[in-house]
Amino acid sequence: MKEEKAIPSARKQKVKKSHMKGRFLFFLMLAGLLMLVAIFAQYLCPYDPNAQNMGISLQPPSAEHLAGTDRFGRDMFSRILVGLQTSVLATLSLVVIITVVGTIVGILCGYFGGVTDAVIMRISDVCLAFPGLVFALAIAALLNGGLDNAVFALAVISWPKYARIARSQTLAQKNTNYIAAAQLAGNHSLAILVKHILPNCMGPILVTSMLDIGTMLMELAGLSFLGLGAQPPTAELGNMMSGGRSMLQTYPWVIIGPGIAIFIVVVIFNLLGDTVRDYLDPRNSRRK
Repeated sequence: MKEEKAIPSARKQKVKKSHMKGRFLFFLMLAGLLMLVAIFAQYLCPYDPNAQNMGISLQPPSAEHLAGTDRFGRDMFSRILVGLQTSVLATLSLVVIITVVGTIVGILCGYFGGVTDAVIMRISDVCLAFPGLVFALAIAALLNGGLDNAVFALAVISWPKYARIARSQTLAQKNTNYIAAAQLAGNHSLAILVKHILPNCMGPILVTSMLDIGTMLMELAGLSFLGLGAQPPTAELGNMMSGGRSMLQTYPWVIIGPGIAIFIVVVIFNLLGDTVRDYLDPRNSRRK
């Protein structure tokens, strides 16, 4: 009886794993398509995104201008594509920076410990004690705004989360038998960190970074919306929404278009992150 019950259970687990793999490939394909659009946005634009024509300003969406035009007669669809490029590439750069810096700091603190570990963890406590976006607003304002300064401001407040994850994973790994065996074999500390500890820490860090893409894009757009991120005439989704906020009731396409673009990007990367988390969860690969 137990064997008969085990067969359907194993089959069900296999089907579930196959379903998760299909979801992962689907959302990965959507994210890849989005990245291609962002990278080649300049070649996909039907018009020059910065070309002004006051004679066609604030035209509604039509066959000629798919997303309408703004107050300066610029094609909104072209500007959304270029704004998507600016926002997505800046967001990915930000996520890479905080992931790499936070992971390196966390692994070193967890493995070596001591005074350096205590000091850096207290610094991370200070960063985490403030509301993230408020802290970023203060830093960006001190730096007089700009896209690069907005990325820097968000990086300053965001790396501690990755440092804590990497540190906790390192603390769980460094006293295991295989690490002790590597030390007895004469491996250098750097080799142990790179070959043994880092690969075992990357699962939670990868999932967190993928889930952070949507969050960081919205926070970066929020800084731009408040005038502390990308500055006009640079096309960026946040400052495009800011430029059209006074026309929401009269010319809604000026703000709705960039808003829809932000929504699509956030949904795709959040769903991809959720799928990766479920796929890497050991409970979903455990046969009962």
